[in-house]
Parts: sequence; structure tokens; C-alpha cells
Amino acid sequence: MNTNRILKEKNQINIVLHDAKASNLKSVKKLENSPLNVIDHYFQSFVGLHTIKKRLKEIYAVKLINDERQKNGLPAEKQVLHMIFKGNPGTGKTTVARKIASLFYDLNILTKGHFIEAERADLVGEYIGQTALKTRNLIQRALGGVLFIDEAYSLARGGEKDFGREAIDTLVKHMEDYKNDFILILAGYPNEMDYFLEMNPGLASRFPFIHTFDDYTIEELVSIAENFLHDRQYRLTNEAKWKLKHHLRKQLLRKEPHFANARYVRNIVEKAIRAQSVRLVNAGKFAYNDLIYIDVDDLDID
Repeated sequence: MNTNRILKEKNQINIVLHDAKASNLKSVKKLENSPLNVIDHYFQSFVGLHTIKKRLKEIYAVKLINDERQKNGLPAEKQVLHMIFKGNPGTGKTTVARKIASLFYDLNILTKGHFIEAERADLVGEYIGQTALKTRNLIQRALGGVLFIDEAYSLARGGEKDFGREAIDTLVKHMEDYKNDFILILAGYPNEMDYFLEMNPGLASRFPFIHTFDDYTIEELVSIAENFLHDRQYRLTNEAKWKLKHHLRKQLLRKEPHFANARYVRNIVEKAIRAQSVRLVNAGKFAYNDLIYIDVDDLDID
């Protein structure tokens, strides 16, 4: 009798465990098929940028939930998505901003998804009244998409009488008036952008998303170099990869304030491709592997 009861309880436990396992598998399957994975797909070729991808998933998740709330008769306000990008050269600020424009169009967050890149000269005029007009026209062109202003701190460099201040005031007014119709992204070096925001009280609070693009690590820079080469169907030999890594380690130890990150690596790669071409032509070597591999001697670095 006791034996039968033990067997019965054991069977019940197995059933519960089986059901729990099946439930967990369903949860994992759901997670794998999450709509948020579209963010990972869009940025699958990007090295690093984990924090910005997390923020973009949050934005999309809120958008999806707001859609469901509206279906159920619940209030749902549109998100204000103006952003500030701080980072050294070559950390991906412009590339990510451009990607956000097309991503948010595909996700039905932006109505057009076009990308307008501007700088001080595109906003600031030479006489009274011209700056406000130029800035308003730029914003009108950006409606439905992303307006990206690089080196935005340059707008505040000219002193009290400079028309850059007028551009800032016009931007502030229209980013509020059209807060759901376009995304304004101000970008620049970290220290300069911090100073810019300090000079304009209340400006930072108008940007719900302030993101710092960190310098890449050595491993990330090597991966970026390999991605550049892979896109062109080249590869590094093991010796060349070691030389590149050693060189990048020395560069990062120097702690230059505005190290060019991915741009620096791209320049090394393009120079190496040119050196490889000259080497192969002079040697008359055109075998498949010769054409693919970048050798240690092709890298003009120490």
C-alpha cells in the first residue's frame, strides 16, 4: 500500500517537473521570438554598444505597450525621443543616429525615417533674423525623421552676441512644439558637450536620452578591423593580427583625449590594403590566398 502511494506521488512529481520544464521551454521560445530582437538584428554588425541597444529596446517596448493600451481604451502618450550623444571620434555616434532613423521608421515610430546631418553653418546666419529662419527651415525638413547636429557645442562658442545662441533658442522652442514629430540628436565630444549643457540651463532636461559612447577596447578595435576587412573579403594573418593588437595597446596607453577609435582602425586597414596591392603587384603573386591575406609587412605601424 505504501509502495503504491510512493509510486503515485513520484509520478505526480514527474508530471509537475515535466510541466515546469515545458513551461520554461515556452518562455525561452517566447524570449527568442520577442519583437525586441529586431533591435539586435539591426545592430548585429556593430561591435559593442550594449547600452544604446538596451535603451532602444526600452523605447520600442514602451511603443508596443502604448499600442496595446490604446486598443484597450487606456491613455497612452507618445514618447519624446530627443537625444544627446557624447563620445570621442569614431565611437559610432553618427552611424548609430543614422541607423536609428531607419530603424524607427520600420518600427512605425517615425513617419518618414529620413536623416538630416547638420553643423553650425547650417543653422547660424550672418545677420539678425537669418539664424532663426535657417534653423526653422532645417527643423521643417526634419519632420518625420532625425535631425543630427554634430559638434553641437560650437553653437555656444561665440559669446553673448553670437547668433549661435539664437539657433539654440530656436531649437529649444521647436523641439518642444514638434516633440512627437521628429527626433533631435545633438552630438559632440564629452567634455565639450558637458560644458555646452551647463551653459544652457534647462536644455539637458529636454533630452530624455543622454548617452555616452565609450572608447572601444583593444579587442573591440581588432574586431572592428576584422569586420572592415571581412566586408571587403580580406583577412589578417595571425602575425598581422598580433601586430595590430600590440600597436593598439600602445595607442590606448597614451590616453590621447580625442583618439579616433574606429576611424583610426579604418585608416590602418585601408593603408594596409594599398600596401598589400603594391606588394603583390611587385611580386607577381595573384593566388587566391595571396589576394585575401593582409600580412604583417602590410601594416605600416609600430
